[in-house]
Amino acid sequence: MIRKTILLVEDDPDDAALTVRALKKNQIVNDIVVVHDGVQALDYLYGEGAFAGRDTAELPQVVLLDLKLPKLDGLGVLQRLRSDARTKLLPVVILTSSNEEQDRVQGYALGANSYVRKPVNFDAFVIAAAQLGLYWLVLNEAPPGRT
Repeated sequence: MIRKTILLVEDDPDDAALTVRALKKNQIVNDIVVVHDGVQALDYLYGEGAFAGRDTAELPQVVLLDLKLPKLDGLGVLQRLRSDARTKLLPVVILTSSNEEQDRVQGYALGANSYVRKPVNFDAFVIAAAQLGLYWLVLNEAPPGRT
């Protein structure tokens, strides 16, 4: 059985730790790969840079993508993912503190599967993480060939 990996793209170490903690608190035992900028995210997905040699046939089950990232922002990452046949159908959840309508519109226009605002309160964040995990890792039916 293939282990379902989560790719967390988050530049803020506190937010990354909070997200991982919230997922673990909900008994989500999937491997969580954390990268800290848009370039690292693409390197991981395409087996380049520090991730050269990684088996790129094993894509994550879901990408949790922040928008405000160094080097390449989340919308740039999303645009690249949707323009490549290898990652075109990869589920991407924008997980951000941004409440800008323009960010939501652009995110969906570029092919985001979901847009979730990070709750400020930890307890609310734990609940949101549980719902994300349940939906994307258990309930969601992946495209054929991506199970």
